[in-house]
Amino acid sequence: MKTIRTLLCLLCLAASGAGAQTYPERPIYWVVPWAAGGASDTLARIIGEQLGAALKQPVVVNNQPGAGGNIGTEAVSRAQPDGYTLVQLTDATTISPSLYPRMGYDPVKGFAPVTLIATGPHAIVVGPAQPYHTVKDLVDAARARPGEINFATAGVGSAQHLAGELFNRVAKVDMVHIPYKGGGQAIVDVLSGQVAVGILGLAPVLPYIRAGKLRAIAVTGKARSPVLPDVPTVAESGYPGFESVQWFGLAAPAGTPAPIVAKLNAAVSGVLRQPDVARKLADLGAEVAPDTPEQFTAYMREDIGRWASIIKQAGVKLD
Repeated sequence: MKTIRTLLCLLCLAASGAGAQTYPERPIYWVVPWAAGGASDTLARIIGEQLGAALKQPVVVNNQPGAGGNIGTEAVSRAQPDGYTLVQLTDATTISPSLYPRMGYDPVKGFAPVTLIATGPHAIVVGPAQPYHTVKDLVDAARARPGEINFATAGVGSAQHLAGELFNRVAKVDMVHIPYKGGGQAIVDVLSGQVAVGILGLAPVLPYIRAGKLRAIAVTGKARSPVLPDVPTVAESGYPGFESVQWFGLAAPAGTPAPIVAKLNAAVSGVLRQPDVARKLADLGAEVAPDTPEQFTAYMREDIGRWASIIKQAGVKLD
């Protein structure tokens, strides 16, 4: 019996290896669990076009938005594990377990992670009429007027919201969160002065910063953003260790043969090394960050724990 099991295992390994040699033989579907037109969608289309060229098969971007990214993500976790259905994971994937008590998938065990694609900071921005030019200016005002200064984000439970709660905690201030259904209206209200501060993704606010309509007082990454080299990080501004980034990654359903995952990893990494691709992602406020499937898995596990701690301490709940 043991000999038969061993033989079956060897046959399965041989079959998966043979499949990887001919993979892909038909179009690949890249599911983006967000609406078309956003940073996630744009990033997928930039990389998908070049990935298709590298693999000699079309890569079709399929938007399946809803429930904070959970609808499309769960659908892919249940897909056939053959390498033909992939999903774009984001920081929302690692935030969701602490916000949704009954998720239909495991954000780590439900997938075969392929690679981290890119990371990017959030920007802390104010309108030109606001008196805050540095993080210190903002903190001093927030301490003098606790509960009176508001900050806008793209929604409750978003990475920007949690970055604001983390900032409240480390800076020992009490700014009040004003959630929006997306970043567009949040930007409008920060521009008009309806809300004092915005903590928003870098891509949507970058044109306004460059036009002088918004002032960036800090970015939330570990290092300064190459697209805003004169804007300091929160860590540089007096809060060492502060870091909050959005990230984008690619995964296949759990059970996808390792040789296919390795082939995808190599192909995506090759695309990300193309200077034109890196430049286009930089315009989205993102820096390429390819890694191995094992490193990406470890990154997600660490991120889940980090956000769980912040969400619990801040008492964040979805209505």
